[in-house]
Amino acid sequence: MARILVVDDDSSFCIMLKTFLTKKGHSVSEAFSVSEALKVFGTDEFDIVLSDYRLPDGSGLDILRQVKELRPEAGVILMTGYADIRMAVKTIKLGAFDYVAKPINPDEITLTIQNLLTQKSTGTKEKTKTLAKASDPQFIEGVSDNAKLVKEHIGLVAPTNFSVIIQGDSGTGKEYVARRIHNQSNRSSKLFVAVDCGALSKDLALSEFFGHIKGSFTGAISDKTGQFEVANGGTIFLDEIGNLSYDVQVNLLRAIQERRIKPIGSNREVKVDVRIIVASNDDLQEAVRLGKFREDLFHRLNEFSIQVAPLCERIVDLPLFANQFLSQANSEMSKSIGGFSNETMEVFNQYSWPGNVRELRNVIRRAVLVEQSSTISIKSLPPEIISSAHRKPAGLGNVPQPENLRDLKEMAEKELILNTLEKVRFNKSKAAALLNIDRKTLYNKMKQYGLQL
Repeated sequence: MARILVVDDDSSFCIMLKTFLTKKGHSVSEAFSVSEALKVFGTDEFDIVLSDYRLPDGSGLDILRQVKELRPEAGVILMTGYADIRMAVKTIKLGAFDYVAKPINPDEITLTIQNLLTQKSTGTKEKTKTLAKASDPQFIEGVSDNAKLVKEHIGLVAPTNFSVIIQGDSGTGKEYVARRIHNQSNRSSKLFVAVDCGALSKDLALSEFFGHIKGSFTGAISDKTGQFEVANGGTIFLDEIGNLSYDVQVNLLRAIQERRIKPIGSNREVKVDVRIIVASNDDLQEAVRLGKFREDLFHRLNEFSIQVAPLCERIVDLPLFANQFLSQANSEMSKSIGGFSNETMEVFNQYSWPGNVRELRNVIRRAVLVEQSSTISIKSLPPEIISSAHRKPAGLGNVPQPENLRDLKEMAEKELILNTLEKVRFNKSKAAALLNIDRKTLYNKMKQYGLQL
C-alpha cells in the first residue's frame, strides 16, 4: 500500500490514526511537530504526509513547502478544523493534494488516500506518455486566420528538429500546439514530457531537468531520473520557461548545446537527444531586453516561433470550442443538453474572454451543471460574463432581474453555493463545511436552486 507520515500534536489522535491506517495495510510513522516531521521525512521515504494544519511550531504549510522542495512526488493531505478550512483551500493551490475536516471521518480519509494513490500511480504515466495524436478529440481545429496560420506553421516545423517557442496568453492552448508538433514529427513514437517551469525553484528545477543521485543534497534519499533523460529520443515541453531563474537558464543552455546532462552529485554525463519546445505567456524578447532572460538562450531556442492569438481575436473559432466542451461536459455529468440559445451565443461573442479557451471550458462546464433545460440559456452563465459583455445582447432584457431584496438574496445565495461547490470539486461535505451549514441544508438549497449533481 502506502508509506504514510502522520503529523499531529495530539499524541492520542496520532496513535489512533496510525492504528487505523495500519489496519488498512499502510506503513505508518508519526510525528508531533513541524521540526520532528521534517526530521523523520528526511530519514525515510514517504508516499503521503497526512498533517494537521495547526502545529506547535508552525503549520501544515511549512511542512508542505519542505516536502515539495525535498520530494515533489510525495502527496500532502491536510487535516483541519472548520475554522481553518478557507486557509486549507488556499494551501491546496500551493500543492497540497486535498484536505479532510476534523473530526476525521474514517471513510473520507480512506477515500482521500486512495484517490491520491490512484493519481500517483497514473500521474507518472500521464506525465511522460506520448500525448494525444492529431485526431485526439481534445484538440479542436480552428477555422480563423490565426488557427489556419498556426496549423500551417505546425506542418512546416513538425518534421524538423527545430527548437520552437510558442507564445500566447494564458489559456490559449499553447500545450496543444506543442502536442501537435510532436505528434506530426518523426519522434511521435517516443515520449512527450511536459514540465511546468512556473512551479520550480532553482534547486528543484535542476533536479527535475537533470535528475540527482542519492545523498547529493539534503532530502535526496533516492536516485532520481531527470526529465531530459526520460524524454530521450522524444520531445520535452518546457511551459512558462520565462519563470526560470537566471542560473538555471545557464545550465539549461549548456545542456541544449552539448546534448549532455549531468545529474546533481554525479560525475557521469548522459547523452540525450531531445527536441525542445518551450512556451511563455510573456514576451521573451522584452524579457531579454529587461535582463530577465538570457539572450543566448533565447536565440538558441528561437529557431522557429509560433504565436497563438487570444480567443477574442479569433471569435469565429468559439462555436467549435463551445460545442466540443459542451459534449465533454455532457459526458462528464451524464447530461444531454443539445446546444446553446441564441442569446447565450450572442453573449459569448461579445465577451472579451480574458481567460481564453480555458475560461470558456470552465464557463460551459458550470452552465451544464446548473442548466435544467435542453439548451444552455444565459440564466446559466456567471453574472460577470453577462455584465462584462461589450454590449447588451439581443434578448438580454428577458433575463429575470431581482425585483426585491428577497430575490437579490436568493441570487447571491445560489451564486455562493455554486462557487463553493466548484472550489471543492463538488464534494458536498466540504462545501457544507465551508458554507457553515449542515449537509441536509445544503441539499435542500441545491434542490431549491436546481443545482442537482
